[in-house]
Amino acid sequence: MLLLFIGVLVSAVGVSYSAHWNRQLLNTLYGELSVRDKAQAEWGRLILEQSTWTAHSRIETLASEQLKMRIPGAAEVRMVAP
Repeated sequence: MLLLFIGVLVSAVGVSYSAHWNRQLLNTLYGELSVRDKAQAEWGRLILEQSTWTAHSRIETLASEQLKMRIPGAAEVRMVAP
């Protein structure tokens, strides 16, 4: 009878420890999922920012205003033979 009582007691402690360990792992998982979601949101913002910075109209405006570039006239174009 004593062995049965000790077995039940050890089993109860094991179940309690297993449940606690499971909760700790679940909390760690939710923390990592939160980090992942934040990283994905940041990635989306960076992709949007990159597409804004590389828009053709923006590059054309910067080239014409800051670098003083322009489209050459037909008389200024020279064809080079290979």
